[in-house]
Amino acid sequence: MDRNPSPPPSRSEDDDEEEVAGGDCIGSTVYSKHWLFGVLRGLIQLVSPENTKSSTDAEEQQVELDEAMENEICRVWDMSMDEDVALFLQEFNAPDIFMGVLAKSKCPRLREICVGILGNMSCFQEICGSISSNKNLGQVLLHCLYDSDPPTLLETSRLLLTCLSQTQVASVWVERIREHPAIYDSICFIMSSSTNVDLLVKVGEVVDKLFDLDEKLMLEWIRNGAAQHLDQPQEESEEQRVFRIVPCVLEAAKQIRSENLEGLDVYMHILQLLTTVDDGIQAIVQCPDTGKDTWNLLFDLVCHEFCQSDDPPIILQEQKTVLASVFSVLSAIYASQAEQEYLKIEKDLPLIDCLIRVLQNTEHCQKKSENSAESNTEDTKKSELTQDDFHLKILKDISCEFLSNIFQALTKDTVAKALKEGQLSKQQCSRAFQNLLPFYSPVVEDFLKILREIDKTLAGDLEESFPNLKVQT
Repeated sequence: MDRNPSPPPSRSEDDDEEEVAGGDCIGSTVYSKHWLFGVLRGLIQLVSPENTKSSTDAEEQQVELDEAMENEICRVWDMSMDEDVALFLQEFNAPDIFMGVLAKSKCPRLREICVGILGNMSCFQEICGSISSNKNLGQVLLHCLYDSDPPTLLETSRLLLTCLSQTQVASVWVERIREHPAIYDSICFIMSSSTNVDLLVKVGEVVDKLFDLDEKLMLEWIRNGAAQHLDQPQEESEEQRVFRIVPCVLEAAKQIRSENLEGLDVYMHILQLLTTVDDGIQAIVQCPDTGKDTWNLLFDLVCHEFCQSDDPPIILQEQKTVLASVFSVLSAIYASQAEQEYLKIEKDLPLIDCLIRVLQNTEHCQKKSENSAESNTEDTKKSELTQDDFHLKILKDISCEFLSNIFQALTKDTVAKALKEGQLSKQQCSRAFQNLLPFYSPVVEDFLKILREIDKTLAGDLEESFPNLKVQT
């Protein structure tokens, strides 16, 4: 952008008289219009031609922001969370001023603050629509995703997520992102190399929202990485990095797994969305290393981190959505029929214990939720309970489907080994049957046939407990 931002309208004598009469306040706030005009003029001066000389010394000076100016513009950033202030900034062309700053300033802190103010303003529907319809501003903001400054990237991601979350403008931003293929590389680079947890979480939320909104874009990003990988000459492999979406998502998940459960939930949901299309499943399992890395990370989460035997059952309420995503992805990989060592059933027997424990705790939480619903009459609390019930049901359905897939893969040898090593017991089998029946009756019946060949007593006891499942001999 070559032109300078337009200044706010000049103040007239009438304006000064209005200020004296107490009309200087912005809307119903106590913030001063006159003071805000002064800050906006100061911003314009920062990027005016006389202050943007091409000499090295001048460029170095631009990187640092004057402390007084920083304090003032930060106050505007705080103020912009107020709708009256945001509307006032919109009315007096502040977005154009911020666009000029972003296009010309090399000062990371100033750029961060300007994007942050625009992000706050975008929280209000009318202003979000106006900002989104400004094509030039949209281009400048997307260009901020190529920035090397983590705080600026964080604020840019926050602004994008805000816009993508508003239905009336979401499609505008999806199209813009589709028109800029380099954004894929930039986002993948952040996910694969950043150690900034806040940034990783927010970028993950943007990717999750994009994939949820537009399957076509998700497919383009899946194929984009695969195509780059195939087209890349061998001699350039060390010089030009090729990004593939799944390894980048995994790297970000590993970085935040112990620090931010909500962020991990986001990245697991991204993987789950990828498995909703065949290309996404292939992106995971086709490359042996990627499939193994995905399986090992998720296997470790459910077997050693989530819903452990010494955890209180109620902890499932915190973990229900992330567990649903993890089990969904594991189940999709398992059902892909990939002939890989990590999918050998004897190595995956611990998953049976994990799934049964999750199902048991799900039942505990559902009963607790039902009891709470009976003692509650407030509509808002009932709504929250209904939402909890919904997520618990999803987790139960996914867990049962995955457990049935594992039971189907059990052989006589693996069942004998599991019984011998204590990975299967009468109690576990009984709990599994309670959850798998009646929808997965054929799977349970086949398992009982195998069990009868190994331990007739145990099979008989289970048949007595579940009389409808007596196997014909």
